[in-house]
Amino acid sequence: MKKLLKTTLPVLAGLILSLNTLASPAGGTLDRANTDINNQNSLQNGAKLFMNYCSGCHSISFMRYNRIGKDLNISDADVEKYLMFNGEKTGDKVTSSMPDAGAVKWFGTTPPDLSLISRSKGTDWIYTYLRGFYIDESRPFGVNNKILVNVSMPDVLWEARQNKSTEDFDQDVRDITNFLDYVGEPAKLVRVDLGYKVLGFLFVLFILSYLLKKEYWKDVKYGKWRAKD
Repeated sequence: MKKLLKTTLPVLAGLILSLNTLASPAGGTLDRANTDINNQNSLQNGAKLFMNYCSGCHSISFMRYNRIGKDLNISDADVEKYLMFNGEKTGDKVTSSMPDAGAVKWFGTTPPDLSLISRSKGTDWIYTYLRGFYIDESRPFGVNNKILVNVSMPDVLWEARQNKSTEDFDQDVRDITNFLDYVGEPAKLVRVDLGYKVLGFLFVLFILSYLLKKEYWKDVKYGKWRAKD
């Protein structure tokens, strides 16, 4: 037993340290996004902010405009007014109009599709990243980022950062993060609610099954079903 503990404890300790290293960004700890995918107002505002500040460079090609409108309870008229700017149709995918050649010339790389960014990086990473820009004159766009060093992206939210209070700016970033969380898994809006209902059903079923078991075993215990000699 002692040999087993001596062998396994260092392995477990190393595994825990490795997981902590993977979970922590190179530039420091992550801030808590505290998003709520059931907050429809937050999702609607996040969709509007994303389309205004992010969609010029970044696509979310796994989504269509009409799907966003349906899930977030936005009318077709408001979708066309607030979310569509380049003559798209409501059934089109949400893609950037920036040409790849131009993106490479201006940014040195093609801006990534953000459909699954919340699944790959997590909402805390997105929230911290968008709030983590700071002035760095040595960079092409004059800014750098605390958790993604030498970032190629400009601080597209600089105007909101300057003109709004810290609380309002943080809420805008949280709304964008919340929207990207929804984009990463739209079915979560239904899945989470359905999950609670299924768990409630299983709990009730467990109680009924337990009472039924007691009723059956009562007959066994008192000999009603006991085999005759």
